[in-house]
Amino acid sequence: VQLVESGGGLVQAGGSLRLSCAASGRAFSMGWFRQAPGKEREFVSAVTWSDGSIYYADPVKGRFAVSKDDAKTTVYLQLNSLKPEDTAVYYCAACVSKWLLFTLNYNSPTSYDSWGQGTRVTVSS
Repeated sequence: VQLVESGGGLVQAGGSLRLSCAASGRAFSMGWFRQAPGKEREFVSAVTWSDGSIYYADPVKGRFAVSKDDAKTTVYLQLNSLKPEDTAVYYCAACVSKWLLFTLNYNSPTSYDSWGQGTRVTVSS
């Protein structure tokens, strides 16, 4: 599954952005991760295609919202109430064959098979 992200940009604190991730095929689940300069890649959110189960990391709960469009095999991440600490490159990931790993540890990058190229989000204070 190939993934293409879009929607990043520069926004002021308190603003919003919507990221999109278009997948070339169906996956068991889709995830969003982010990586800030000098930091490790961290989990942001995930959604399963079959039943729509949704997961969020604590720092983004109540501010970010993940959704999917089955017809377009596209996943979205709505970023609201953005903070400077949300500044990072955001990556979309697909879990195609590692579904067992995903069910055990959905927030680990090792539970995903494919990755997009990333889209940069910069939040100014």
